Amino acid sequence: MLTILGFAMIATFLVLIMMKKMSPIAALVLIPALFCVFVGKGANLGDYVLDGVTDLAPTAAMLMFAIVYFGVMIDVGLFDPVVRGILKFCKADPMRIVVGTAVLAAIVSLDGDGSTTFMITVSAMYPLYKRLKMSLVVMTGVAAMANGVMNTLPWGGPTARAATALKLDASDIFVPMIPALLVGLLFVFVLSYVLGVRERRRLGVLTLDEVLVEEKVEEKETETVLVGAGGSGDGKVSMRKGVAGGAGSGTDADEQDDDFQGLDPHRATLRPKLYWFNALLTVGLLTAMIMEVLPIPVLFLLGAALVLTVNFPHIPDQKARIAAHAENVLNVSGMVFAAAVFTGVLQGTGMVDNMAKWMVDVIPASMGPHMALVTGILSLPLTYFMSNDGFYFGVLPVLAEAGAAHGVSPLEMARASLVGQPLHMSSPLVPAVYVLVGMAKVEFGDHTKFVVKWAALTCLVILGAGMLFGII
Repeated sequence: MLTILGFAMIATFLVLIMMKKMSPIAALVLIPALFCVFVGKGANLGDYVLDGVTDLAPTAAMLMFAIVYFGVMIDVGLFDPVVRGILKFCKADPMRIVVGTAVLAAIVSLDGDGSTTFMITVSAMYPLYKRLKMSLVVMTGVAAMANGVMNTLPWGGPTARAATALKLDASDIFVPMIPALLVGLLFVFVLSYVLGVRERRRLGVLTLDEVLVEEKVEEKETETVLVGAGGSGDGKVSMRKGVAGGAGSGTDADEQDDDFQGLDPHRATLRPKLYWFNALLTVGLLTAMIMEVLPIPVLFLLGAALVLTVNFPHIPDQKARIAAHAENVLNVSGMVFAAAVFTGVLQGTGMVDNMAKWMVDVIPASMGPHMALVTGILSLPLTYFMSNDGFYFGVLPVLAEAGAAHGVSPLEMARASLVGQPLHMSSPLVPAVYVLVGMAKVEFGDHTKFVVKWAALTCLVILGAGMLFGII
């Protein structure tokens, strides 16, 4: 019964948010509370919620101060050179913009933190998507998939969890997986190209060279009207010269954008004289995070306090910077604590344990010699509907034990368990995804409907590559 109710609770949650019948925060709180009563453990709801909040409180604290830290770093111009490089590559072409989104997300993901990746990627690319009227779910989907592949880095979390759960060395798991993961990342880039071409055709936006030719013909006009093939309304998209000029005439791509000043080269918050201090501080912070000098929430708390004090020594300026990022902080931290209700009820009532046991029990005995393949396939739904801790510490050891009985090595099982990460990064139980959709102003349900099929396909590509290379 707990198994059925567990699957029913997850299905109800996903259906309601995808149909936009409830907001994610409301659904994360009310649906598990209701199912907790159905299970007959309504009296224990408070304990389950507090346990969930206790488990996720460090994550919420990390996200709160990470948003402030990186938000301030964006304000003072630390990432402007990187952004300008990506924008120079993207020019005014939707295809290049989508590919640039994937490349930027993959590069920033090297720090091992999804929230950081999404904050920087969205801050850089959001103005371009809005200016060209591109689909924002394409941006969130591509960023989530690129980050999901890179999330398998040893310091990203899943690999370390798999190594700990099966008592293995993380490098023995990760290093042989590199070829398969590179194939997965290449697939994300190819998929980004395809989605970008589709966006170009939908909008009918000309490439940069065509825009420049058009501008030479109509140089007296203040706007270049691009006739689209399948665009909204009358099939035309209006583009300011500033967009095309960003790469061709030396004009900054966002200099003339009144609505999106995130990259305004003349904004008052820039601190060019402190650039190298901020850069070294950020490198030091990420290095300390990778080396685990202090808990990540503590590092970001200290970093946020230091960067505010040095860059904005006057208290009114500090308050203004905190206020500027307060909406993102509140949205994300609120979503994390709401998710604590969901995870607390799933774990406290025993639903997760029963669901995992049922899925292991239904595996036919004939699949025993192929348990690595089974584990790779199961990692898709299980890491989507469960936290990484629940999967790697609760389910993987059981699967590994079943595999060992048929001669499948724990290393193969650990590697196979990583393939579901591109899909996992869009799970409603991953706090970072709320940073992504919140900053991009995208409904979580819309993001889910778009990304699930592409992320699942990316996972299967990695699994197939792993089998082809003999890694799994």
